[in-house]
Amino acid sequence: MIKQSQGARLRIVDFLLEYLVLIAIVALILITAIVSPRFLTVDNFINLMRQFGPLSFVALGMTFIIVGGFIDLSIPGMISLVAMVTLMLVDTIGEIPALIIGLLLGTTMGFINGMILVISGASTQAKALFITFGMSLIYRSIALIITGGFPMNWGTLFEHPMPVTRTLGAGTLGILSHSFILFLFFLAVLFIFQSKTFLGRAIAYTGGNLNAAELGGIPTKRIMIFIYALCGFMTAVGAIVLFSRVSVTVPTVGTFFERDAIMAVVVGGTSLLGGKGSVLRTVMGVSLVILMSNCMNLMGVNTHMQEVVRGAILVLAVWLDHRRHERG
Repeated sequence: MIKQSQGARLRIVDFLLEYLVLIAIVALILITAIVSPRFLTVDNFINLMRQFGPLSFVALGMTFIIVGGFIDLSIPGMISLVAMVTLMLVDTIGEIPALIIGLLLGTTMGFINGMILVISGASTQAKALFITFGMSLIYRSIALIITGGFPMNWGTLFEHPMPVTRTLGAGTLGILSHSFILFLFFLAVLFIFQSKTFLGRAIAYTGGNLNAAELGGIPTKRIMIFIYALCGFMTAVGAIVLFSRVSVTVPTVGTFFERDAIMAVVVGGTSLLGGKGSVLRTVMGVSLVILMSNCMNLMGVNTHMQEVVRGAILVLAVWLDHRRHERG
């Protein structure tokens, strides 16, 4: 009887560790629906989908970085530089070419991050943390220098119209926002890539055991460069979606996105130690982060208290990741 009781408790603990995010999402929805009638309205649903946009793209890219056994703190700088360069080019070369250059710029910055890590011999998450934090300072400083620190009001000042940006920021197809549809497209592509291709699986092998992956013939250095370039591309998409939602964009627009992206990925169940994770689980993490913010706003929670809650959830996510790792 004692062994059966212990076995039952272990199964309950395993279940909670595995599905805690879903439980938390359901609890948030139920509590907020009771406290605030505005939560279950169509307008709030559309608002949630628009909030889903920028963070979800960044988090999808961050998933591959963390699964590969690394970390990327250059996200704020990359978002800021992509946003400002793209907007500065609109009046000169037009909207579509500017957006393409923005995507190429994000990919290039990610590629540079990966190259620097490879050249410096950074093979641990700790080294990647400090190097990418330094790169974030560089990218953000460049954004401040080229703009003089001034915001850009693309909603009223630009001579060229920006129909694609406006549609991406405010357009809907039925009740689905265009940015959410774009997210679903990238989610499907990246899920197939991660689960059905050799390169997708090789990223997990690299994160699980770097030395073993090298001995097995996996080109780990190329994979490092690839995952950082991929994260840079997805971050650029997130930056474009971000400035499409507001007409005034500041050079520090990317602040705190790395924190929320890492929190969403880890809360979703991707291991900080690398080798294990899924873009589908990241979607659950993003959903929890955005729902939590929306619920606290609707309930009138103080902004500073919201930061306390986010910090607590990040600490809890790391603790849960450690527990999952201990239990295998």
